[in-house]
Amino acid sequence: MNAGVVIVGAGLGGARLAENLRQAGYSEPITLIGKESQIPYDRPPLSKAVLRGERDLVALKAEEWYADNHIHLLLDTDVQGVDLAAKSVDVGAGESLAFETLVLATGLDPRFLPHSAVQGGSAAAEIDGVHVLRTYDDALELRAAAREGVRAVVVGAGFIGCEAAASLSILGATVTIVEPAPSALHAALGPTIGARVEKLHTDRGVTVRTGVGVAELTAADGAVTGIRLDDGSTLDADLVVLGIGSTPTTALAETIGLDLSDRSVGGGIACDAVGKTSADGVYALGDVANWSDETGEFGRRVEHWNHVVEQAKVVADAIAGTDKASSTPVVHYFWTDQFDLKIQCLGAPAADDDVHIVDEDGDKFLAYFSRDGILTGVVGAGRAGAVMKMRPTVAARTPVADLL
Repeated sequence: MNAGVVIVGAGLGGARLAENLRQAGYSEPITLIGKESQIPYDRPPLSKAVLRGERDLVALKAEEWYADNHIHLLLDTDVQGVDLAAKSVDVGAGESLAFETLVLATGLDPRFLPHSAVQGGSAAAEIDGVHVLRTYDDALELRAAAREGVRAVVVGAGFIGCEAAASLSILGATVTIVEPAPSALHAALGPTIGARVEKLHTDRGVTVRTGVGVAELTAADGAVTGIRLDDGSTLDADLVVLGIGSTPTTALAETIGLDLSDRSVGGGIACDAVGKTSADGVYALGDVANWSDETGEFGRRVEHWNHVVEQAKVVADAIAGTDKASSTPVVHYFWTDQFDLKIQCLGAPAADDDVHIVDEDGDKFLAYFSRDGILTGVVGAGRAGAVMKMRPTVAARTPVADLL
């Protein structure tokens, strides 16, 4: 028996990889190492049902499943280092784990405002009332701070920011969203869909300020008091949620000496088309990994749930020696739940694509995205069936004129 697989990162990617390895017949030891104390859980509900107190932690598998499948869960553990020559992982307290194959699934770190944008030059993370929303503990802390009438400012109108704003509003907070881009979800879906998302929020009492950024986060006695915007206006706040993006957690990869991808193509750990890194026996997957295509071109670091799931299958087959070539094109899919509306996105829509609204009824709509006359994606709100049936049409690179 060899030393097996050690997976650093017990999120969706790491947990699904362990599951897929067993399904592929891999019988060697598997160790799954997580920084958090909770068993692997689903992150999308954090900004929605978990924040609103409607659900508790949403485990990906019951704890006994790992024991039943002989997967060693090592939680609340921060990996101290890796010795590639000795093939061992330092997990602290003088303990190390041997491995035959190492997989990095370390995910993302949320961005904070720079010290220069915080009154007194303090670290935003150290100010009471300033929150990010990446972990289960983050969601519990924000839930505890949210109450009827609390003044909340959400910085960033991306998916996490909009979802958090909706949940806080439902909880009774007075919510303002601040976004320097011209519209909500602008980078992902552009101004046409962004305007519809803004209306969804404003119709329910949320104030949306676009085209304006944060000049300074203000605080007194170690607690947040508000936001000064770069147009000179100010917003009083009892709590501030930072939804300004994330960065790949590459610190461990850097200490090992793995190649990283350039930020211009998404950053993260550079991998080939099946997740192999620049070091023998080391793979990476999930939000931290930038997979190349068969030509070696990078730019495939995609932060979507289904993308991670697909990568876990590929890496599992590569490690288990059951590589399966698929002729079916991967069509990306992601979604966001805001208030009572599910917005689904299929394919690879871009902010500067042409947008064709083909169906609308109040907040509900269906839109086709196209580039150079070819369908690139479908976005729908309250149109689940209509979106999902378009998967083969998107995969076929259908001329959009054939659909209008």
